[in-house]
Amino acid sequence: MVREFYLLNEKGQQYSFMDIKNYCLLTEPSGLGYSYTREYEQLGNTFIKTFGRIEQKQIEGAVNFLNYDNFKNLVDFIEKAESLRILYKVPSKNGLKEYFRDVNIKSLSKTQIQQNGILSETIVFDCLSLWYEENKVIYTTKGEDDEIIWDFKWDSKFSDYSTRSLEYVNKGHVEAPIEIVANGPIVNLKILLLVEGELVQEVLIKTTIQKYEKILYGTRENDFYINKENTDGTLTSLFSLDYIDFENDNVIRIPKNRSCKLKLTAENEILLAEIMILPQYITV
Repeated sequence: MVREFYLLNEKGQQYSFMDIKNYCLLTEPSGLGYSYTREYEQLGNTFIKTFGRIEQKQIEGAVNFLNYDNFKNLVDFIEKAESLRILYKVPSKNGLKEYFRDVNIKSLSKTQIQQNGILSETIVFDCLSLWYEENKVIYTTKGEDDEIIWDFKWDSKFSDYSTRSLEYVNKGHVEAPIEIVANGPIVNLKILLLVEGELVQEVLIKTTIQKYEKILYGTRENDFYINKENTDGTLTSLFSLDYIDFENDNVIRIPKNRSCKLKLTAENEILLAEIMILPQYITV
């Protein structure tokens, strides 16, 4: 197995960096590691860290094209996108693991110099996030009773249809944000985080979501939201005193290396809910 790179837009469409015939081939990638900016204060012969932060990374590589059409297709893909991210598939003992990173394009050279029929140019990405996984579990009562559907193995259990819970250990390098999509009807959805069996956070969204409406909840650093998705697809913000307690800590993120349980409850049965946990890594 070899590592693989793809560029994705906000619609999930991709431009392959692994297909030189139809797209292009990315070679000599660099900037996949990490570095810190740190400051120290000297006390005698000892140095004590007084400041430290991770530096923004840039990923650089050569993109190789068989023709100018594929080069233009990449430029068009970039310019039409509202947001971009890199999909990085890394070989592991259990197969390829997928990691994502939000990026902007800093530069793409255009030398028009071809060697052996290959147009080779330099591309540089500004990284906007750490690497992250998209771990998703979907609970549904449609189909057979007591049915649980997931696309990877989690220890998951629930006691009744008004409560959905999953147990999870965040193996990432920082706290993991979450995203929840819960389909109506739902009355007063409550999201609870238990750590080592102890309740540490509780978010109550005081509203009734009708059938064909959804509650959307996300806690990424640059994109925290509590929304209702209406039947026509428009969004209504629920981040107001009418729906939540502002004195409460409404931003749930999964701490590192601790046994955690995320639970959804409501005053009625939760028929369909999707939970995504996004463990983040400084490097992978």
